[in-house]
Amino acid sequence: MQPEIHVLGLSLKTFGIAFALGFLVAGAITARRLGELGRSPDEAYGMVGSSLVGGLVGSRVYFLVQHWSTVKHDLFGSIFSGSGLVWYGGAIGGAIGVLLWAWRHDFLERRMLDTAVYGLCFGYGIGRIGCQVSGDGDYGTVSSLPWAMGYPHGTVPTAPGVTVQPTPIYETVAMGLLAWALWRLRDRVRPGVVFALYLVGSGVERMLVEFVRRNAHVLGVLTAPQLESIGLALLGVGGLAYLSRAGTLRVT
Repeated sequence: MQPEIHVLGLSLKTFGIAFALGFLVAGAITARRLGELGRSPDEAYGMVGSSLVGGLVGSRVYFLVQHWSTVKHDLFGSIFSGSGLVWYGGAIGGAIGVLLWAWRHDFLERRMLDTAVYGLCFGYGIGRIGCQVSGDGDYGTVSSLPWAMGYPHGTVPTAPGVTVQPTPIYETVAMGLLAWALWRLRDRVRPGVVFALYLVGSGVERMLVEFVRRNAHVLGVLTAPQLESIGLALLGVGGLAYLSRAGTLRVT
């Protein structure tokens, strides 16, 4: 594990590097898709930038709400702390940012939602690489599987000799495969279908991986991210049902 690297006397967080790389890749794939749709690829900068700002605000707010009993004693310091970025909060905030951008640029339509999917998939997958390299605590439960590993030098270290499920690797692979599948479908299905399939795929992926993550149960055997994931997947199924009422989901 390598939580940080030193370059020219500067200490760089490996998670931060992966975070930045994720947005760069998201911008590149978004620019390509916008060009295919006949829009200016330069719009990708505004679209991804809006998601970045909204995502950072959303993830921070979500973290503060989740940990209110702890952060309320130092609210100002907690707001500007460098830790505590929550994916679902970031997704909500990023979505709001992109929707506002799309509204201002006359692109508030289903094709915009589909276009955003590829950046979301790649950004999430690359972000999980940062979690893996830095050992930030997003790993899973104790395991003796052949591919289980320890994070003794991570930001949130495991105990010496203890091996756990490398869940960041699972998620990177899963989101990479989902991105590949949805990219191949981009011109084969009607607008809105790719986005609905993303909601189903990403929701199922997170729900399954949570069974070997360390998050606390909040409803029976389910964690809070699992409940949120189920909601996203159901929303995606509902979207597919709605789109199918107007005919086939494929481009005819």
